[in-house]
Amino acid sequence: MKKSALQKARAAYQPKLPIVLTGAVQVVEGNPTDSVADQEAIRELFPNTYGLPEIKFEKKSTPSAGKPVNVGVILSGGQAPGGHNVISGLFDGIKKIHRDSRLYGFIMGPGGLVDHKYVELTSQIIDEYRNTGGFDIIGSGRTKLETKEQFDKGLEILKELNISALVIIGGDDSNTNAAILAEYYKAIGAPVQVIGCPKTIDGDLKNEVIETSFGFDTATKVYSEVIGNIQRDCNSAKKYWHFIKLMGRSASHIALECALQTQPNVCIISEEVEAKDMTLQDVVNYVADIVARRAAAGNNFGTVLIPEGLIEFIPAMKKLIAELNDLLAAKADEFAAVETANQRQWIIDNLSADNAKVYESLPHGVARQLSLDRDPHGNVQVSLIETEKLLSEMVGKRLKEMAKEGTYNGKFSPLHHFFGYEGRCADPSNFDADYCYALGFNAACLINAGVTGYMSSVRGLTKPSVQWIAGGIPITMMMNMERRHGAMKPVIQKALVRLDGAPFQKFASKRESWANNTEYVYPGPIQYFGPAEVCDQPTMTLRYEHNA
Repeated sequence: MKKSALQKARAAYQPKLPIVLTGAVQVVEGNPTDSVADQEAIRELFPNTYGLPEIKFEKKSTPSAGKPVNVGVILSGGQAPGGHNVISGLFDGIKKIHRDSRLYGFIMGPGGLVDHKYVELTSQIIDEYRNTGGFDIIGSGRTKLETKEQFDKGLEILKELNISALVIIGGDDSNTNAAILAEYYKAIGAPVQVIGCPKTIDGDLKNEVIETSFGFDTATKVYSEVIGNIQRDCNSAKKYWHFIKLMGRSASHIALECALQTQPNVCIISEEVEAKDMTLQDVVNYVADIVARRAAAGNNFGTVLIPEGLIEFIPAMKKLIAELNDLLAAKADEFAAVETANQRQWIIDNLSADNAKVYESLPHGVARQLSLDRDPHGNVQVSLIETEKLLSEMVGKRLKEMAKEGTYNGKFSPLHHFFGYEGRCADPSNFDADYCYALGFNAACLINAGVTGYMSSVRGLTKPSVQWIAGGIPITMMMNMERRHGAMKPVIQKALVRLDGAPFQKFASKRESWANNTEYVYPGPIQYFGPAEVCDQPTMTLRYEHNA
C-alpha cells in the first residue's frame, strides 16, 4: 500500500504514556459510586454492577508475572480520530501482561460479535495502523446490543476463541450497551469482562472523571482550520455571509470550541437557545440584527457557526420532535401505509393541537425531514436537516423586512457549508494520539485487574501526558433513565454545554466584540512536529474548564 510522506513519518511516532502505566501497577479503590440520577431504577436494572468503586492505578514496586489473556475489541458507532491508537495501546498492554496474549477484532462493530465475524490482530496488522485516522482496521457499525439472543450468540464466539475480556470503543449509547452486556454476563456467571472506552467527536461523553471523549480534540482542530480558511477568504472578498453547520447533535461543544479557536461573528449555542426559551424567529432576529449592524459599518460579510442539533433545542421544536418520536414509534406501520402525498396531513391530524400548529408552520422540506429517516434509536436525524440554509433563508427574509422599515441598508449574499465527515477520520493530533494510546493501554490494566462494567479513564489532561492519572470509572455511575422508542431506558447521561461553565462564559464575554468587529483567528492545520506549544496543546474547552 502506497503511503504519503506524512503517513510514513506518523508511523514512527511513539505515543507518550502516563508514567504510572510504564511499569507494574496496583489498584487503589475509591468510594462506592451512585448513578448521576434515577438511582433506584438503575440499581434495580444493574444489581451485579451497580455501586462499584472508582479505580485509580498507582505504580507497584514489585511486578508480578501475568498470564496470557485473549481479548476481543469492537469499534462501535461513528468514527473518531484516534480509534486505531486505542487498539494499538490495548494490544501493547495485553502483550505486556504476557507475550502470548491475543487480540481479536470483531468486524464492522457489534454486529461482528453477534455474527461471529472477526480477525486476529497481529503485530504486523497493528503496526500498519498506529497513529492513523479512521476505523478501517476492523470497521465500525451501529448494531445495538440489547437482546438476550444477541448476548448469548456473542458469548458462543467468545467461548470458542477463549476470550475472557471484551473492549467496546464507542460513545454514550455504545458504552450503555457495554454496561448492559457486563451486567448480563455477570448475572449468568459467564467469565467475560466488559470494558468501555469514551469515544465521540461531539464531546458530550464526559464528567468529573472522563474529562473529554477521544476524537474531539482532532475534529475541532480540523474544523477550525477550515473555518479559519473561510474567514480569511471572507475578509478578503468582503461580500459573503458564510453559514457553517457543525456536527454536534445533542450538544454544542464542537461549535463552542471552534468559536473559541476562530472568533466568528456569530455562534449559536443550542443550550442557550433552550435556556432562554427562544423561538426559531428569535434566533433569526438575533443573526439579522448582527448582519445589519455590520452592514451599517460597511461590512457586508461575516461567519455564522451553527450546531447541527439546534432545531431540537428550540423549545417548541423540541416538544414537537418528542411527540413525533413517540407517534412514529407507536404507529410506524400505519404511517408507512399512508401515501407520501398525504403523510404531512396524517401527522398534523395525529399530533396535539400546539405541536400540529408548529409542524404546519414549517417549510415542507424541513417538515418532511422531521418525519422521515430515524436513526437506530428512533430519533430524528437532525444532521439531515439543512439548518444552515433554513436560517440563512429566514435571515434574508427578515433583512428585507428591516430594509422596508429603514433599519437595514446593505447587501446579503449567503454561502453554506456543513463540516462533519471531514473531521471524523483525520490523523489524530498528538494529544489524541497520546490520549487514545493511554486509554487502550489503561483498558489492558483494567482487564488485568479483573474488573467488569468499567470505562477506561485517563485524567489530568491539561498537564503533560506523563503526568496523566489512569484508572477506571463504573459505567453505571454515568447513567440515568431516558425515553427511547416510546419507553424509558437506561442510558449514559449526555454532557451538555454548561452555561455557567468557564468555556461558555469566556465565549459570552467576547461575542459582542466579535460580532461588531472583525477579529478572526486563523488556527491553520494540525501540526504534528515542532514545539509543544504548537503541537501538543489540548482544546481550549479543556484548558478553560481546568484553568490551565
